[in-house]
Amino acid sequence: MFNSRLSILVLIVFSYSLSVPAISCGQPLNNKKQFSRQDTLRGSITAERAWWDVLYYDIAVSPDYTTKTIKGSNHIKFKVVKDGQYMQLDLQTPMEIRAIEWNAKQIQFSREGNAFHLVFPEVLKQGRTDSIMVSFEGKPTEAIRPPWDGGWIWKKDEKGRPWISVACQGLGASVWYPCKDHQSDEPDNGAAISITVPDTLVAVANGKLKDKKVNVDHTTTYTWSVVNPINNYNIIPYIGKYVTWHEDYMGEKGKLDCDYWVMDYNLEKAKQQFAQVAPMMKCLEYWFGPYPFYEDGYKLVESPHLGMEHQSAIAYGNKYRNGYSGKDLSESGWGAKWDFIILHESAHEWFANNITTKDLADMWVHESFANYSETLYTECEYGKEAGIEYVTGIRRLIRNDIPIIGTYGVNQEGSGDMYYKGGNILHTIRATIGNDDKFRQILRGLNKDFYHKTVSTKEIEEYISKKSGIDFSKTFDQYLRRIQIPTLEYYFIADSKNKSKLRLYYRWIDCEKGFNMPVRVNLSKSNQVMIKPIEEEWRSVATTLDTPTDPDHLPDIRNRSYYIKWIENRKIVPPGKTVRD
Repeated sequence: MFNSRLSILVLIVFSYSLSVPAISCGQPLNNKKQFSRQDTLRGSITAERAWWDVLYYDIAVSPDYTTKTIKGSNHIKFKVVKDGQYMQLDLQTPMEIRAIEWNAKQIQFSREGNAFHLVFPEVLKQGRTDSIMVSFEGKPTEAIRPPWDGGWIWKKDEKGRPWISVACQGLGASVWYPCKDHQSDEPDNGAAISITVPDTLVAVANGKLKDKKVNVDHTTTYTWSVVNPINNYNIIPYIGKYVTWHEDYMGEKGKLDCDYWVMDYNLEKAKQQFAQVAPMMKCLEYWFGPYPFYEDGYKLVESPHLGMEHQSAIAYGNKYRNGYSGKDLSESGWGAKWDFIILHESAHEWFANNITTKDLADMWVHESFANYSETLYTECEYGKEAGIEYVTGIRRLIRNDIPIIGTYGVNQEGSGDMYYKGGNILHTIRATIGNDDKFRQILRGLNKDFYHKTVSTKEIEEYISKKSGIDFSKTFDQYLRRIQIPTLEYYFIADSKNKSKLRLYYRWIDCEKGFNMPVRVNLSKSNQVMIKPIEEEWRSVATTLDTPTDPDHLPDIRNRSYYIKWIENRKIVPPGKTVRD
Protein backbone atom coordinates (compact mmCIF):
# COMPACT_ATOMS: atom_id res chain seq x y z
CA MET A 1 0.00 0.00 0.00
CA PHE A 2 2.62 3.21 0.10
CA ASN A 3 1.74 0.46 2.46
CA SER A 4 -0.10 -1.08 1.39
CA ARG A 5 1.15 -0.80 0.70
CA LEU A 6 1.61 4.09 2.94
CA SER A 7 0.60 1.29 0.74
CA ILE A 8 -0.02 2.19 2.97
CA LEU A 9 1.56 2.84 1.64
CA VAL A 10 2.84 5.12 2.48
CA LEU A 11 6.23 5.29 1.13
CA ILE A 12 8.62 5.54 3.86
CA VAL A 13 11.97 7.14 4.33
CA PHE A 14 14.18 5.43 6.88
CA SER A 15 15.66 8.76 7.86
CA TYR A 16 17.13 7.42 11.05
CA SER A 17 19.50 4.96 9.40
CA LEU A 18 19.94 5.57 5.70
CA SER A 19 21.85 8.06 3.70
CA VAL A 20 19.20 7.96 0.97
CA PRO A 21 15.44 7.84 1.36
CA ALA A 22 13.93 4.37 1.21
CA ILE A 23 10.26 3.76 0.86
CA SER A 24 8.81 1.00 2.96
CA CYS A 25 5.54 -0.37 4.14
CA GLY A 26 3.88 1.18 7.09
CA GLN A 27 5.90 -0.33 9.85
CA PRO A 28 9.19 -1.83 8.56
CA LEU A 29 9.36 -5.52 9.42
CA ASN A 30 12.47 -6.58 7.52
CA ASN A 31 15.03 -6.30 10.32
CA LYS A 32 14.25 -9.44 12.33
CA LYS A 33 16.91 -12.13 12.39
CA GLN A 34 15.09 -14.60 14.65
CA PHE A 35 11.44 -15.46 14.98
CA SER A 36 9.31 -16.44 17.95
CA ARG A 37 6.11 -18.41 18.45
CA GLN A 38 4.29 -15.08 18.47
CA ASP A 39 5.58 -14.41 14.95
CA THR A 40 4.27 -17.80 13.83
CA LEU A 41 0.90 -17.27 15.49
CA ARG A 42 0.53 -13.96 13.71
CA GLY A 43 2.06 -14.88 10.36
CA SER A 44 0.78 -18.37 9.59
CA ILE A 45 -2.53 -20.11 9.11
CA THR A 46 -2.69 -22.11 12.32
CA ALA A 47 -5.16 -24.92 12.88
CA GLU A 48 -7.27 -22.47 14.89
CA ARG A 49 -7.43 -20.13 11.89
CA ALA A 50 -7.80 -22.59 9.03
CA TRP A 51 -11.37 -23.81 9.67
CA TRP A 52 -13.19 -20.46 9.46
CA ASP A 53 -13.44 -17.74 6.83
CA VAL A 54 -14.27 -14.14 7.76
CA LEU A 55 -17.38 -12.78 6.05
CA TYR A 56 -17.96 -9.42 7.76
CA TYR A 57 -16.58 -7.14 10.46
CA ASP A 58 -18.98 -4.75 12.21
CA ILE A 59 -16.75 -2.59 14.39
CA ALA A 60 -17.81 0.05 16.90
CA VAL A 61 -15.25 2.22 18.66
CA SER A 62 -15.33 5.14 21.09
CA PRO A 63 -11.93 6.84 21.55
CA ASP A 64 -11.10 9.10 24.50
CA TYR A 65 -8.55 11.72 23.48
CA THR A 66 -7.73 12.74 27.07
CA THR A 67 -6.81 9.27 28.31
CA LYS A 68 -5.74 7.90 24.90
CA THR A 69 -7.96 4.89 25.44
CA ILE A 70 -10.58 3.21 23.30
CA LYS A 71 -13.57 0.98 23.96
CA GLY A 72 -15.51 -0.96 21.41
CA SER A 73 -16.83 -4.15 19.93
CA ASN A 74 -16.45 -6.24 16.80
CA HIS A 75 -19.32 -8.39 15.56
CA ILE A 76 -17.50 -10.99 13.45
CA LYS A 77 -19.50 -13.02 10.96
CA PHE A 78 -17.78 -16.09 9.54
CA LYS A 79 -18.31 -19.21 7.50
CA VAL A 80 -17.22 -22.61 8.76
CA VAL A 81 -15.18 -24.18 5.94
CA LYS A 82 -14.44 -27.34 7.91
CA ASP A 83 -15.48 -28.62 11.32
CA GLY A 84 -13.90 -26.65 14.15
CA GLN A 85 -14.22 -25.77 17.82
CA TYR A 86 -11.03 -23.92 18.73
CA MET A 87 -10.54 -20.43 17.28
CA GLN A 88 -7.64 -17.97 17.33
CA LEU A 89 -8.37 -14.25 17.48
CA ASP A 90 -5.67 -11.58 17.50
CA LEU A 91 -5.47 -8.48 19.71
CA GLN A 92 -2.14 -7.01 20.66
CA THR A 93 -1.08 -6.01 24.14
CA PRO A 94 -1.90 -3.92 26.06
CA MET A 95 -5.43 -4.12 24.58
CA GLU A 96 -7.84 -6.48 26.33
CA ILE A 97 -10.81 -8.57 25.29
CA ARG A 98 -13.49 -8.21 27.96
CA ALA A 99 -16.09 -10.64 26.70
CA ILE A 100 -16.95 -12.90 23.78
CA GLU A 101 -20.56 -13.79 23.15
CA TRP A 102 -21.86 -16.58 20.91
CA ASN A 103 -25.54 -17.48 20.61
CA ALA A 104 -26.30 -15.35 23.69
CA LYS A 105 -23.69 -17.30 25.66
CA GLN A 106 -20.36 -16.19 27.05
CA ILE A 107 -17.65 -18.45 25.67
CA GLN A 108 -14.32 -19.33 27.21
CA PHE A 109 -11.04 -17.87 26.02
CA SER A 110 -7.43 -17.64 27.14
CA ARG A 111 -4.59 -15.35 26.15
CA GLU A 112 -1.18 -16.21 24.70
CA GLY A 113 0.60 -12.93 24.10
CA ASN A 114 -1.15 -11.24 21.19
CA ALA A 115 -3.30 -14.29 20.40
CA PHE A 116 -6.55 -15.30 22.11
CA HIS A 117 -7.69 -18.91 22.04
CA LEU A 118 -11.47 -19.41 22.03
CA VAL A 119 -13.31 -22.63 22.88
CA PHE A 120 -16.83 -23.06 21.55
CA PRO A 121 -19.22 -25.22 23.61
CA GLU A 122 -19.66 -27.50 20.60
CA VAL A 123 -18.04 -28.33 17.28
CA LEU A 124 -19.22 -25.96 14.55
CA LYS A 125 -20.05 -27.95 11.44
CA GLN A 126 -18.75 -27.26 7.95
CA GLY A 127 -21.01 -25.09 5.81
CA ARG A 128 -22.74 -23.11 8.55
CA THR A 129 -22.55 -19.33 8.89
CA ASP A 130 -22.08 -18.04 12.40
CA SER A 131 -20.94 -15.01 14.38
CA ILE A 132 -19.40 -13.83 17.62
CA MET A 133 -19.54 -10.49 19.41
CA VAL A 134 -16.21 -9.44 20.89
CA SER A 135 -15.99 -6.57 23.38
CA PHE A 136 -12.62 -4.90 23.84
CA GLU A 137 -11.00 -1.92 25.52
CA GLY A 138 -7.68 -0.51 26.58
CA LYS A 139 -4.92 1.93 25.81
CA PRO A 140 -3.68 0.88 22.36
CA THR A 141 -0.08 1.25 21.28
CA GLU A 142 0.54 4.87 20.34
CA ALA A 143 2.29 5.69 17.09
CA ILE A 144 4.92 8.28 17.94
CA ARG A 145 6.38 8.57 14.42
CA PRO A 146 3.57 7.40 12.16
CA PRO A 147 3.54 5.82 9.70
CA TRP A 148 7.05 4.54 10.45
CA ASP A 149 5.74 3.08 13.67
CA GLY A 150 2.20 1.84 14.14
CA GLY A 151 -0.73 2.38 16.43
CA TRP A 152 -3.21 5.10 17.32
CA ILE A 153 -2.28 8.67 16.50
CA TRP A 154 -3.30 11.30 19.06
CA LYS A 155 -2.35 14.69 17.67
CA LYS A 156 -3.68 18.23 17.46
CA ASP A 157 -4.31 20.22 14.31
CA GLU A 158 -2.93 23.69 13.65
CA LYS A 159 -5.69 25.21 15.77
CA GLY A 160 -5.06 22.96 18.75
CA ARG A 161 -8.05 20.66 18.23
CA PRO A 162 -7.88 16.85 18.54
CA TRP A 163 -6.83 15.06 15.36
CA ILE A 164 -6.91 11.29 15.65
CA SER A 165 -6.29 8.34 13.36
CA VAL A 166 -4.53 4.97 13.11
CA ALA A 167 -1.62 3.63 11.04
CA CYS A 168 -1.13 -0.11 11.35
CA GLN A 169 0.03 -1.73 8.15
CA GLY A 170 2.73 -4.24 8.93
CA LEU A 171 2.15 -3.99 12.67
CA GLY A 172 -1.40 -5.17 12.03
CA ALA A 173 -5.01 -4.21 12.68
CA SER A 174 -4.94 -6.27 15.87
CA VAL A 175 -3.01 -3.40 17.41
CA TRP A 176 -6.46 -1.95 18.17
CA TYR A 177 -9.36 -4.27 17.31
CA PRO A 178 -9.81 -8.06 17.60
CA CYS A 179 -9.73 -9.83 14.25
CA LYS A 180 -8.21 -12.62 12.23
CA ASP A 181 -5.09 -10.60 11.56
CA HIS A 182 -3.72 -12.28 8.43
CA GLN A 183 -3.66 -10.86 4.90
CA SER A 184 -5.02 -14.06 3.37
CA ASP A 185 -8.45 -13.65 4.94
CA GLU A 186 -10.36 -10.49 4.15
CA PRO A 187 -14.02 -10.09 5.12
CA ASP A 188 -15.67 -11.25 1.90
CA ASN A 189 -18.76 -9.09 2.31
CA GLY A 190 -17.01 -5.96 3.51
CA ALA A 191 -17.09 -4.16 6.83
CA ALA A 192 -18.72 -1.39 8.82
CA ILE A 193 -17.15 0.92 11.36
CA SER A 194 -19.14 3.10 13.77
CA ILE A 195 -17.12 5.84 15.46
CA THR A 196 -18.49 7.83 18.40
CA VAL A 197 -16.83 11.22 18.88
CA PRO A 198 -17.53 14.55 20.60
CA ASP A 199 -20.11 16.51 18.60
CA THR A 200 -17.50 19.20 17.90
CA LEU A 201 -15.58 16.74 15.69
CA VAL A 202 -16.25 14.69 12.57
CA ALA A 203 -15.43 10.99 12.04
CA VAL A 204 -14.55 9.63 8.59
CA ALA A 205 -13.78 6.05 7.56
CA ASN A 206 -13.83 3.68 4.61
CA GLY A 207 -16.59 3.47 2.06
CA LYS A 208 -19.78 5.49 2.28
CA LEU A 209 -21.48 7.22 5.19
CA LYS A 210 -24.52 5.16 6.14
CA ASP A 211 -25.67 6.89 9.30
CA LYS A 212 -25.02 9.90 11.50
CA LYS A 213 -26.60 9.70 14.94
CA VAL A 214 -26.62 12.58 17.42
CA ASN A 215 -26.47 11.24 20.98
CA VAL A 216 -27.79 12.80 24.17
CA ASP A 217 -24.32 12.99 25.76
CA HIS A 218 -23.03 15.55 23.23
CA THR A 219 -21.43 12.90 21.06
CA THR A 220 -22.14 11.85 17.50
CA THR A 221 -21.83 8.38 16.01
CA TYR A 222 -20.79 8.14 12.37
CA THR A 223 -21.27 4.77 10.65
CA TRP A 224 -19.33 4.04 7.48
CA SER A 225 -19.59 0.92 5.37
CA VAL A 226 -17.76 -0.87 2.55
CA VAL A 227 -19.40 -3.62 0.53
CA ASN A 228 -16.23 -5.01 -1.03
CA PRO A 229 -13.57 -7.22 0.61
CA ILE A 230 -11.05 -5.12 2.52
CA ASN A 231 -7.67 -5.69 4.19
CA ASN A 232 -7.79 -5.60 7.99
CA TYR A 233 -5.19 -2.85 8.19
CA ASN A 234 -7.18 -0.66 5.80
CA ILE A 235 -10.14 -0.25 8.16
CA ILE A 236 -9.25 3.08 9.72
CA PRO A 237 -10.99 5.93 11.61
CA TYR A 238 -10.11 9.58 10.98
CA ILE A 239 -11.33 12.06 13.58
CA GLY A 240 -10.94 15.81 13.37
CA LYS A 241 -12.48 19.10 12.31
CA TYR A 242 -13.16 17.95 8.77
CA VAL A 243 -14.95 19.67 5.92
CA THR A 244 -15.76 17.98 2.64
CA TRP A 245 -16.70 18.39 -1.00
CA HIS A 246 -17.79 15.98 -3.70
CA GLU A 247 -16.94 15.43 -7.37
CA ASP A 248 -18.13 12.94 -9.96
CA TYR A 249 -15.50 11.21 -12.08
CA MET A 250 -16.71 9.54 -15.27
CA GLY A 251 -14.53 6.47 -15.49
CA GLU A 252 -14.45 3.14 -17.26
CA LYS A 253 -17.38 1.78 -15.21
CA GLY A 254 -19.42 4.98 -15.20
CA LYS A 255 -19.79 7.54 -12.42
CA LEU A 256 -17.34 7.25 -9.56
CA ASP A 257 -18.09 9.17 -6.36
CA CYS A 258 -15.00 11.14 -5.34
CA ASP A 259 -15.09 12.77 -1.92
CA TYR A 260 -12.44 14.80 -0.18
CA TRP A 261 -12.18 15.38 3.57
CA VAL A 262 -9.68 17.95 4.85
CA MET A 263 -9.04 20.24 7.78
CA ASP A 264 -11.35 23.25 7.58
CA TYR A 265 -8.44 25.68 7.25
CA ASN A 266 -6.99 23.76 4.27
CA LEU A 267 -10.08 23.69 2.09
CA GLU A 268 -8.94 26.03 -0.70
CA LYS A 269 -5.41 24.68 -1.09
CA ALA A 270 -6.82 21.13 -1.01
CA LYS A 271 -9.22 21.89 -3.86
CA GLN A 272 -6.30 23.13 -5.92
CA GLN A 273 -3.97 20.21 -5.11
CA PHE A 274 -6.59 17.49 -5.46
CA ALA A 275 -7.31 18.58 -9.03
CA GLN A 276 -4.58 16.03 -9.80
CA VAL A 277 -6.99 13.18 -9.04
CA ALA A 278 -8.86 13.23 -12.36
CA PRO A 279 -5.80 12.93 -14.68
CA MET A 280 -4.28 10.40 -12.30
CA MET A 281 -7.44 8.27 -12.33
CA LYS A 282 -7.57 8.42 -16.12
CA CYS A 283 -3.99 7.17 -16.39
CA LEU A 284 -4.32 4.44 -13.78
CA GLU A 285 -7.56 3.15 -15.29
CA TYR A 286 -5.90 3.11 -18.71
CA TRP A 287 -3.00 0.98 -17.52
CA PHE A 288 -4.52 -1.04 -14.66
CA GLY A 289 -8.20 -1.29 -15.61
CA PRO A 290 -11.29 0.13 -13.89
CA TYR A 291 -10.98 1.46 -10.36
CA PRO A 292 -11.73 -1.66 -8.28
CA PHE A 293 -14.20 -0.20 -5.79
CA TYR A 294 -16.82 1.86 -7.62
CA GLU A 295 -19.47 0.72 -5.14
CA ASP A 296 -17.54 2.18 -2.20
CA GLY A 297 -16.32 5.35 -3.91
CA TYR A 298 -12.93 7.04 -3.77
CA LYS A 299 -11.82 9.36 -0.97
CA LEU A 300 -8.76 11.34 0.00
CA VAL A 301 -8.74 12.09 3.72
CA GLU A 302 -6.23 14.50 5.22
CA SER A 303 -4.29 12.62 7.89
CA PRO A 304 -2.02 13.49 10.80
CA HIS A 305 0.77 11.48 9.14
CA LEU A 306 2.32 11.26 5.68
CA GLY A 307 -0.15 8.87 4.09
CA MET A 308 -1.34 5.33 3.53
CA GLU A 309 -3.41 3.24 1.13
CA HIS A 310 -6.53 2.79 3.22
CA GLN A 311 -9.06 1.34 0.82
CA SER A 312 -11.60 3.93 -0.45
CA ALA A 313 -10.33 6.37 2.20
CA ILE A 314 -6.72 7.09 1.33
CA ALA A 315 -4.71 8.89 3.99
CA TYR A 316 -3.14 12.09 2.66
CA GLY A 317 -0.54 14.03 4.63
CA ASN A 318 1.82 15.42 2.00
CA LYS A 319 0.98 19.02 2.99
CA TYR A 320 -0.31 19.96 -0.45
CA ARG A 321 3.10 19.82 -2.08
CA ASN A 322 4.25 18.02 -5.17
CA GLY A 323 6.90 15.33 -4.89
CA TYR A 324 7.48 13.24 -1.80
CA SER A 325 7.32 15.72 1.08
CA GLY A 326 8.38 18.30 -1.48
CA LYS A 327 11.24 16.21 -2.92
CA ASP A 328 11.68 14.58 -6.31
CA LEU A 329 12.96 11.13 -5.37
CA SER A 330 14.24 10.52 -8.90
CA GLU A 331 16.15 13.84 -9.11
CA SER A 332 15.07 13.89 -12.74
CA GLY A 333 12.74 16.86 -12.34
CA TRP A 334 9.67 14.84 -13.30
CA GLY A 335 8.88 13.70 -9.77
CA ALA A 336 8.37 17.31 -8.73
CA LYS A 337 5.47 17.77 -11.12
CA TRP A 338 2.92 15.63 -9.27
CA ASP A 339 1.91 14.77 -5.71
CA PHE A 340 3.64 11.55 -4.74
CA ILE A 341 1.21 10.54 -1.97
CA ILE A 342 -1.92 11.06 -4.06
CA LEU A 343 -0.49 8.93 -6.87
CA HIS A 344 1.32 6.18 -5.02
CA GLU A 345 -1.35 5.55 -2.42
CA SER A 346 -4.11 5.64 -5.01
CA ALA A 347 -2.25 3.07 -7.12
CA HIS A 348 -2.51 0.72 -4.16
CA GLU A 349 -6.24 0.55 -4.75
CA TRP A 350 -5.32 -1.79 -7.61
CA PHE A 351 -2.20 -3.44 -6.23
CA ALA A 352 -2.62 -4.09 -2.47
CA ASN A 353 -6.34 -3.51 -2.07
CA ASN A 354 -7.79 -5.18 -5.16
CA ILE A 355 -4.96 -7.72 -5.45
CA THR A 356 -3.63 -8.57 -1.99
CA THR A 357 -0.82 -10.98 -1.18
CA LYS A 358 -1.66 -13.83 1.15
CA ASP A 359 1.64 -13.51 3.01
CA LEU A 360 3.47 -10.34 3.97
CA ALA A 361 6.63 -11.87 2.49
CA ASP A 362 5.22 -11.20 -0.98
CA MET A 363 4.62 -7.48 -0.45
CA TRP A 364 6.58 -6.71 -3.61
CA VAL A 365 3.34 -7.33 -5.50
CA HIS A 366 1.87 -4.31 -3.69
CA GLU A 367 4.82 -2.00 -3.67
CA SER A 368 6.55 -2.69 -6.97
CA PHE A 369 3.44 -2.09 -9.05
CA ALA A 370 2.52 1.00 -7.02
CA ASN A 371 6.04 2.29 -7.52
CA TYR A 372 5.81 1.66 -11.25
CA SER A 373 2.58 3.64 -11.39
CA GLU A 374 4.78 6.68 -10.82
CA THR A 375 6.64 5.95 -14.05
CA LEU A 376 3.43 5.23 -15.95
CA TYR A 377 1.81 8.46 -14.75
CA THR A 378 4.88 10.49 -15.66
CA GLU A 379 4.73 8.90 -19.09
CA CYS A 380 0.99 9.60 -19.40
CA GLU A 381 1.45 13.28 -18.63
CA TYR A 382 4.86 14.10 -20.10
CA GLY A 383 5.80 11.40 -22.60
CA LYS A 384 7.66 8.10 -22.69
CA GLU A 385 11.13 9.62 -22.43
CA ALA A 386 10.10 11.41 -19.23
CA GLY A 387 8.94 8.11 -17.78
CA ILE A 388 12.26 6.48 -18.61
CA GLU A 389 14.15 9.34 -16.98
CA TYR A 390 12.05 8.97 -13.85
CA VAL A 391 12.42 5.19 -13.48
CA THR A 392 16.16 5.29 -14.16
CA GLY A 393 16.52 8.20 -11.75
CA ILE A 394 15.23 6.20 -8.78
CA ARG A 395 17.80 3.45 -9.36
CA ARG A 396 20.32 5.33 -7.25
CA LEU A 397 18.14 4.56 -4.21
CA ILE A 398 18.30 0.78 -4.65
CA ARG A 399 20.30 -0.86 -1.86
CA ASN A 400 20.44 -4.56 -2.83
CA ASP A 401 20.79 -5.38 0.86
CA ILE A 402 18.55 -8.44 1.28
CA PRO A 403 16.14 -10.27 -1.04
CA ILE A 404 12.87 -8.54 -1.89
CA ILE A 405 10.83 -11.58 -0.87
CA GLY A 406 10.77 -12.06 2.88
CA THR A 407 10.37 -15.08 5.17
CA TYR A 408 7.04 -16.86 4.90
CA GLY A 409 4.72 -17.67 7.77
CA VAL A 410 6.09 -15.17 10.31
CA ASN A 411 4.65 -11.83 9.12
CA GLN A 412 8.00 -10.77 7.69
CA GLU A 413 8.42 -8.60 4.62
CA GLY A 414 11.55 -8.44 2.49
CA SER A 415 13.82 -5.58 1.49
CA GLY A 416 12.58 -2.03 1.03
CA ASP A 417 13.97 -2.48 -2.48
CA MET A 418 10.48 -3.76 -3.29
CA TYR A 419 9.81 -0.08 -4.17
CA TYR A 420 12.60 1.34 -6.34
CA LYS A 421 14.05 -1.96 -7.51
CA GLY A 422 10.58 -3.40 -7.91
CA GLY A 423 9.55 -0.61 -10.24
CA ASN A 424 12.69 -1.15 -12.28
CA ILE A 425 12.03 -4.88 -12.46
CA LEU A 426 8.66 -4.18 -14.03
CA HIS A 427 10.19 -1.67 -16.43
CA THR A 428 12.79 -4.30 -17.38
CA ILE A 429 10.05 -6.86 -18.01
CA ARG A 430 8.16 -4.32 -20.10
CA ALA A 431 11.28 -3.66 -22.19
CA THR A 432 11.83 -7.38 -22.67
CA ILE A 433 8.26 -7.93 -23.84
CA GLY A 434 8.77 -5.03 -26.25
CA ASN A 435 5.06 -4.55 -26.86
CA ASP A 436 3.31 -1.90 -24.76
CA ASP A 437 -0.15 -3.07 -25.78
CA LYS A 438 0.62 -6.55 -24.53
CA PHE A 439 2.21 -5.21 -21.35
CA ARG A 440 -0.85 -3.05 -20.69
CA GLN A 441 -3.17 -6.01 -21.18
CA ILE A 442 -1.10 -7.96 -18.65
CA LEU A 443 -1.52 -5.21 -16.05
CA ARG A 444 -5.23 -4.92 -16.75
CA GLY A 445 -5.56 -8.69 -16.86
CA LEU A 446 -4.01 -9.05 -13.42
CA ASN A 447 -6.65 -6.75 -11.96
CA LYS A 448 -9.44 -8.49 -13.85
CA ASP A 449 -8.46 -12.12 -13.31
CA PHE A 450 -7.44 -11.63 -9.66
CA TYR A 451 -10.25 -9.15 -8.93
CA HIS A 452 -10.79 -8.83 -5.16
CA LYS A 453 -8.58 -11.84 -4.49
CA THR A 454 -5.61 -12.72 -2.33
CA VAL A 455 -2.64 -14.13 -4.22
CA SER A 456 0.84 -15.57 -3.93
CA THR A 457 3.91 -14.34 -5.77
CA LYS A 458 3.93 -17.62 -7.70
CA GLU A 459 0.52 -16.82 -9.18
CA ILE A 460 1.64 -13.35 -10.28
CA GLU A 461 4.95 -14.55 -11.70
CA GLU A 462 3.34 -17.39 -13.66
CA TYR A 463 0.60 -15.09 -14.96
CA ILE A 464 3.12 -12.62 -16.39
CA SER A 465 5.13 -15.40 -18.02
CA LYS A 466 2.05 -17.03 -19.53
CA LYS A 467 0.48 -13.85 -20.88
CA SER A 468 3.75 -12.46 -22.24
CA GLY A 469 4.82 -15.70 -23.88
CA ILE A 470 8.25 -15.32 -22.23
CA ASP A 471 9.46 -17.52 -19.38
CA PHE A 472 10.40 -14.97 -16.71
CA SER A 473 10.84 -17.55 -13.94
CA LYS A 474 14.62 -17.10 -13.77
CA THR A 475 14.19 -13.35 -14.06
CA PHE A 476 11.97 -13.28 -10.98
CA ASP A 477 14.34 -15.58 -9.11
CA GLN A 478 17.24 -13.27 -9.92
CA TYR A 479 15.61 -10.00 -8.95
CA LEU A 480 13.30 -11.07 -6.12
CA ARG A 481 15.26 -13.84 -4.40
CA ARG A 482 18.87 -12.70 -4.94
CA ILE A 483 20.62 -9.39 -4.40
CA GLN A 484 23.13 -9.60 -7.28
CA ILE A 485 22.28 -7.54 -10.35
CA PRO A 486 22.81 -9.58 -13.53
CA THR A 487 25.69 -8.38 -15.64
CA LEU A 488 25.74 -8.50 -19.43
CA GLU A 489 29.35 -8.91 -20.51
CA TYR A 490 30.08 -8.26 -24.16
CA TYR A 491 32.72 -7.39 -26.75
CA PHE A 492 32.99 -6.84 -30.51
CA ILE A 493 35.14 -8.39 -33.20
CA ALA A 494 35.37 -6.40 -36.41
CA ASP A 495 35.51 -7.82 -39.88
CA SER A 496 39.06 -7.16 -41.10
CA LYS A 497 37.84 -6.57 -44.66
CA ASN A 498 34.67 -4.58 -43.98
CA LYS A 499 34.65 -2.09 -41.09
CA SER A 500 30.88 -1.76 -41.31
CA LYS A 501 30.51 -5.35 -40.13
CA LEU A 502 30.92 -6.40 -36.51
CA ARG A 503 30.17 -9.51 -34.51
CA LEU A 504 28.86 -8.95 -31.00
CA TYR A 505 29.73 -11.58 -28.38
CA TYR A 506 27.72 -11.62 -25.15
CA ARG A 507 26.85 -13.63 -22.01
CA TRP A 508 25.30 -13.25 -18.56
CA ILE A 509 27.55 -13.32 -15.50
CA ASP A 510 26.94 -12.90 -11.75
CA CYS A 511 23.44 -14.29 -12.00
CA GLU A 512 21.06 -17.12 -11.16
CA LYS A 513 22.10 -20.45 -12.66
CA GLY A 514 20.33 -20.75 -15.98
CA PHE A 515 19.45 -17.05 -16.09
CA ASN A 516 18.26 -16.40 -19.62
CA MET A 517 16.40 -13.09 -19.79
CA PRO A 518 16.35 -11.74 -23.37
CA VAL A 519 17.59 -8.19 -23.89
CA ARG A 520 16.93 -5.68 -26.65
CA VAL A 521 20.22 -3.98 -27.50
CA ASN A 522 21.07 -1.02 -29.72
CA LEU A 523 23.50 -2.04 -32.43
CA SER A 524 23.01 1.21 -34.30
CA LYS A 525 20.54 4.07 -34.48
CA SER A 526 18.34 2.06 -36.83
CA ASN A 527 19.10 -1.44 -35.63
CA GLN A 528 17.77 -2.72 -32.30
CA VAL A 529 17.79 -6.49 -31.91
CA MET A 530 16.77 -8.99 -29.27
CA ILE A 531 19.64 -11.10 -27.99
CA LYS A 532 19.22 -14.13 -25.76
CA PRO A 533 22.21 -14.40 -23.45
CA ILE A 534 22.69 -17.47 -21.28
CA GLU A 535 24.45 -17.60 -17.92
CA GLU A 536 28.21 -18.01 -18.51
CA GLU A 537 27.73 -19.14 -22.13
CA TRP A 538 29.11 -17.01 -24.94
CA ARG A 539 26.81 -16.31 -27.85
CA SER A 540 27.17 -13.95 -30.78
CA VAL A 541 25.27 -12.01 -33.40
CA ALA A 542 26.49 -10.31 -36.58
CA THR A 543 25.55 -6.76 -37.44
CA THR A 544 26.15 -4.19 -40.12
CA LEU A 545 26.65 -0.65 -38.87
CA ASP A 546 25.18 2.48 -40.42
CA THR A 547 28.68 3.78 -41.10
CA PRO A 548 32.13 2.22 -40.88
CA THR A 549 33.68 2.27 -37.42
CA ASP A 550 37.00 1.69 -35.74
CA PRO A 551 38.02 0.07 -32.44
CA ASP A 552 37.77 3.38 -30.60
CA HIS A 553 34.23 4.10 -31.75
CA LEU A 554 32.32 0.90 -31.18
CA PRO A 555 28.54 1.05 -30.78
CA ASP A 556 27.06 1.52 -27.32
CA ILE A 557 24.57 -1.35 -27.08
CA ARG A 558 23.23 -0.40 -23.64
CA ASN A 559 19.46 -0.07 -23.32
CA ARG A 560 18.71 1.97 -20.21
CA SER A 561 15.24 0.49 -19.88
CA TYR A 562 16.92 -2.59 -18.38
CA TYR A 563 18.03 -2.71 -14.76
CA ILE A 564 21.23 -4.66 -15.42
CA LYS A 565 24.96 -4.01 -15.38
CA TRP A 566 26.72 -3.63 -18.71
CA ILE A 567 30.41 -4.51 -19.07
CA GLU A 568 32.18 -4.02 -22.38
CA ASN A 569 35.37 -6.06 -22.17
CA ARG A 570 37.72 -5.13 -25.02
CA LYS A 571 40.56 -7.21 -23.63
CA ILE A 572 38.78 -10.51 -23.73
CA VAL A 573 40.13 -13.23 -26.02
CA PRO A 574 37.45 -14.82 -28.21
CA PRO A 575 36.47 -18.16 -26.68
CA GLY A 576 38.05 -21.24 -28.16
CA LYS A 577 34.87 -23.29 -28.03
CA THR A 578 32.10 -22.90 -30.54
CA VAL A 579 30.04 -19.77 -30.00
CA ARG A 580 26.31 -20.07 -30.65
CA ASP A 581 24.74 -17.46 -32.91
